[in-house]
Amino acid sequence: MQPRPPTVPLAPNAIQKGTPLKVLMNRESIECLAQNILYVHKAFPAEAFCKHALTNLEPLELMQRAQHIAKSLREFLPGNYQQAVSILIDSFTPADTEVGTLGLAGFFYMPHSFFIADFGLDPSYNDGNDPFDISMQALRELTMRFTAEFAIRPFLIHHQVRTLEQVGKWLIDPNPHVRRLCSEGTRPKLPWGKRIQSFVANPQPTLPILEHLKYDESLYVRRSVANHLGDIAKDHPEIAFSTCERWLQANASDELKWVVRHAVRYHAKKGDARALEIRVKAKASLMRTKRGQ
Repeated sequence: MQPRPPTVPLAPNAIQKGTPLKVLMNRESIECLAQNILYVHKAFPAEAFCKHALTNLEPLELMQRAQHIAKSLREFLPGNYQQAVSILIDSFTPADTEVGTLGLAGFFYMPHSFFIADFGLDPSYNDGNDPFDISMQALRELTMRFTAEFAIRPFLIHHQVRTLEQVGKWLIDPNPHVRRLCSEGTRPKLPWGKRIQSFVANPQPTLPILEHLKYDESLYVRRSVANHLGDIAKDHPEIAFSTCERWLQANASDELKWVVRHAVRYHAKKGDARALEIRVKAKASLMRTKRGQ
């Protein structure tokens, strides 16, 4: 293979009905991944990697394919995790500073996500050295190209205090994808993601994250805040509802009123009286604001 600058395969903004997402993880994406690595690491055995990654790929579903490819990366990248993940970081395409521009192309980076999640906690793969810091760097870089909301969860489970400290530093990151990771990656019941049972039992550690991001300039981030609070409401409605009521009392902006309405929508659809009251108050406050303009 002749290396060329890193790129990602073309992908639609949405998958056609009846077409499985797993088709995004195919020969083209594997060969593109190999080319990207070869561009920054000339010693990479690209052809052997592709052959290994394509073996028994066909019957696997999307997540299984991504994990299978990650294992192939482990097989053919250097035997030291920091060296290996640094090569992957160097092979990334330029960071995405806008929201919603990649469509489904970002799924190209799902094997990278599994690589960090599956191997980034193991000191034995890093010559006995703690791989935490380089893994955090990799997660930040990854989330600006795809998402790291799934890959960060093993770190929150096994190194919760350290990971939350890092999340706290990311809250003021200039990139909206990184700020969203702070909220989305710590959701107790993230769809498709491993549940963080300690947060399901006690959501208090993540509440400061939501407090900080509730006024974020990006709707992309605020929507994550609302969804996170909605997760909390399913197990701790009193905490979620009282948070929403407090936010409404503090001269809430229109944007924050939307967050509140979105956060309690599940319980409102179920006919919960308190959730319905919160939505009514938020809507009435919005109407008053509009009349006053």
